[in-house]
Amino acid sequence: MNPTRRGLLDGAARAFAENGLRRSTMQSVAAAAGVAKATLYNHFRTKDEVARELLAVELDRLSALAAGLPPAGALAALSDELGGHPVLRRLAATEPEALTGLLAVDAVAWADLRDRLAAALRIDADRAELAGRWLLGVVLQPGRSLDRHRQAARLAGALGAGEPSAQARRSERV
Repeated sequence: MNPTRRGLLDGAARAFAENGLRRSTMQSVAAAAGVAKATLYNHFRTKDEVARELLAVELDRLSALAAGLPPAGALAALSDELGGHPVLRRLAATEPEALTGLLAVDAVAWADLRDRLAAALRIDADRAELAGRWLLGVVLQPGRSLDRHRQAARLAGALGAGEPSAQARRSERV
């Protein structure tokens, strides 16, 4: 990603965390990024397009973070990122309907999220579904980091994260 686009998305994150999605404007995003509004419009046509791109970049960042850690550590790190994310916290406090809208992803988007999580944790889709639903709960009700870390370790153990799935074990025996 080029530095200008990265700067625009960083500015968008600051504007969304400060003002929320509804109250942020293209002008406030440009101001937070330290650029003219015309520069922002050269890269994005609408605020919704900015928000979608920011979400995609965040998903890539979180996927990379989780992929480099053991499953329990990945779940703990993801829970910290989601539980302390400034945009998500702002939305939870001031625009719960916008947050609910973001979380109510369609079946295709959910399948992509689930598959990313499955790959990062090295688990099958069913186990990733459970982990994903726990992480959604963290977004809505983050709780304390210490509690989330304990829960992440238990969840990783319950999911057998890092262990081959029953299907893979059956295939190995054949």
